[in-house]
Amino acid sequence: SSRELLILADHCRGYSKSTSLSLSAMAYNALVAKQREFFLSGATSSLAARKENLNKLKRLIKDNTDELCQAVYRDLKRAPRETVNLEIGNAIVEIDYMLSNLADWMTPHAVQKTHLTALDTPMIYKDPKGVVLIVSPWNYPVAMILLPLIPAIAAGNTVIIKPSEISAHTAKCFEELVPKYFDEEVLAVVNGGIPESTALLKERFDHILYTGCPPVAKIIMEAASKHLTPVTLELGGKCPVLVEDDADMFVTAKRVCWGKWLNNGQTCLAPDYVMCSAKTKPLLLDAMRKVLVDYYTEDPKGSKDYSRIISDRHYDRLVTLLGKTEGKHAVEMGVPDREDLFIPPTVLDVTRDDIFMEDEIFGPILPVLTVSGINDAVDYIKKGEKPLAAYIFTRNEDKVKKFLTETSSGAVTVNDVIMHLTVDTLPFGGVGNSGMGRYRGKFGFDTFTHEKAVLKRPFFGESLLAVRYPPMTEAKSARLARMTATRMAIPPWLGRGLGYLPGVVLALIAGMLIQMFVVDRIVRSIF
Repeated sequence: SSRELLILADHCRGYSKSTSLSLSAMAYNALVAKQREFFLSGATSSLAARKENLNKLKRLIKDNTDELCQAVYRDLKRAPRETVNLEIGNAIVEIDYMLSNLADWMTPHAVQKTHLTALDTPMIYKDPKGVVLIVSPWNYPVAMILLPLIPAIAAGNTVIIKPSEISAHTAKCFEELVPKYFDEEVLAVVNGGIPESTALLKERFDHILYTGCPPVAKIIMEAASKHLTPVTLELGGKCPVLVEDDADMFVTAKRVCWGKWLNNGQTCLAPDYVMCSAKTKPLLLDAMRKVLVDYYTEDPKGSKDYSRIISDRHYDRLVTLLGKTEGKHAVEMGVPDREDLFIPPTVLDVTRDDIFMEDEIFGPILPVLTVSGINDAVDYIKKGEKPLAAYIFTRNEDKVKKFLTETSSGAVTVNDVIMHLTVDTLPFGGVGNSGMGRYRGKFGFDTFTHEKAVLKRPFFGESLLAVRYPPMTEAKSARLARMTATRMAIPPWLGRGLGYLPGVVLALIAGMLIQMFVVDRIVRSIF
């Protein structure tokens, strides 16, 4: 059952069971119905309404930055200043980006004409989808709500947010803050665990965006299929890092260590494992030891920049893996402490059959694997599930090209990790087991928008396509076959001119009539 699958998926992201319901199934139904009625009234669709809601959200974030950061600290022990940089700043920038471009993105735009539509006006209208459900994870509990929420609102939808109950303090913070700025028919928060999620997923939504792990994503898809609801799934996977011999080892170590131990390794885009040659491995490991001491001191447990594991369950999963690995501890800066949910930065020298090479790690442990070269590394990546991102460090453009063309992943960053996510003109999304769909910037606006095909035809020029009408003759059929079997594109400048042709023709006819009946009479009266 869906409930059993949810429980089995607990280990993916530390999912836990909620003990009480905050809303009954009837209340969920009423909430969705209320939002749908409000959406159908057209109240969210205008440019003014969308901008108003975006500005409300911006005020919510700015007015309550301290509260949000403190909530994240209580959940993850992440320094508030780091949460500002990781989760708050990019949301403000995303809102400003939407506000600056929304009028243009909403505007219907013309598409290319062909010889069959030369006198017509084909275009695409941008319609909001309706009631959107956003199911967010615990690892970035602010950003993973806000970054999909912003384009959903910008696209003119109403939204229900389901935060992760694992990041309970942040979930409670959103539950308290949102009603102060939004009526629930526009934006609402539903808190709870597996029972609430199961009940909520029985409702009919117009789009669902889920961020999390593949087992739960399958449940989301199954529930959505009952209503033919489209879904966007942002998942994860084992994001590989290939370090070639010609890379700058110290810069590479700095960037890989930053991305891996950011948020204590609990990042869907974090490097999951590193591949390098036997020649490069000792150089890279030595550089990583030095960098980790620079970042977190000899005692990372006392560092304010070192976060904690989210829950006992997630901690136990990682420690169990550490107990089963046959990898050599190349870097280990302390001992695990369950009471503090602390696992030290750990780098393992492993073989391909090690337990850490099976599933996404999602923690502060980095396996390093020896490969014979780029061909070996690419073959290894191709044999596994498609990751959310893949990374290569090299100065060789031919190797970069090979990596880009012969591996499949949601994204690639060359000579760095994770940084592609900071570019709001690039899409964020996975492929295969790492997800489907995308968002960020205009890609997010398009995800939550239905692009409606529109064709406007004049009454003028009826004879041009009259061959389609019965009764069909051999001559008409042959002519129609010639017309439909060929595609002749109309240049944009000519297409725009042809769109005005009916008006031009009518103007010419009117001019001729005026000449015939008005001007001629005036001339005759004078002479």
